[in-house]
Amino acid sequence: MIFGICNLSITPIRAEASDKSEMTSQMLFGEHFTILEKGKYWSKVRISFDEYEGYVDNKQFEEISEEIFHRLSTKEPIYSGEVIDFITSSTNDLITIPLGSRLPNFINNEFIMNSKRYAYDGAVFSGILPKNEIIKNAFTYLNTPFLWGGKTPFGIDCSGFTQMAYKLCGYKLLRDSKQQAKQGEVLSFIEESEPGDLAFFDNEEGEIIHVGIILNDYHIIHAHGKVRIDTLDHSGIFNADLQKHTHKLRVIKKMI
Repeated sequence: MIFGICNLSITPIRAEASDKSEMTSQMLFGEHFTILEKGKYWSKVRISFDEYEGYVDNKQFEEISEEIFHRLSTKEPIYSGEVIDFITSSTNDLITIPLGSRLPNFINNEFIMNSKRYAYDGAVFSGILPKNEIIKNAFTYLNTPFLWGGKTPFGIDCSGFTQMAYKLCGYKLLRDSKQQAKQGEVLSFIEESEPGDLAFFDNEEGEIIHVGIILNDYHIIHAHGKVRIDTLDHSGIFNADLQKHTHKLRVIKKMI
């Protein structure tokens, strides 16, 4: 078995082994993974955090040992807490990192990744945080443009948004909205929900296609065009700008 780690600020994960293929997700700096198939130019990988699979350019990651992989998989993660910041390597290389990048073995403003030492003096997230912190994280992404497969404050999709808001608080959500909809506890009514719970929405075929984070007073924050706040009612999401419902409510779930 071969293992790897993302050593760039953001690396695209694609549906097929080609730069022209659809970007289905992203890896952020410090994310580790299993290499399922190693090709000449591309590798099929499985992300350790959420077991999401896709193809990554071989030039955009480093291989790591099985020992390092298992250490990262069992150790409590520490994530960067700035919208954007940079790290400095021991050879004075600067790498920008987005919010939610992992800092392996971080201590005293330093960390080591695959034997290379880095310095970082920004804010961090670690441990399990209270549920209300999910809302604070969600607001950090407000007005971020929608980007299919995106997971950063510079472009994010609906399920990447919910996953990152929870991830920074120490909770694991799967990558896609239809996968996230299989997690948690079903609530019967909006009135039973509390801020931080998730609302899922389906299409005419009954397929889950959208997710957002419930706020107080019948509002929801979600990624649709951009990360925005809209009204939530028993029918779904009402967009005040368009003066119409844009998403049909399917189910509300309590994740924590």
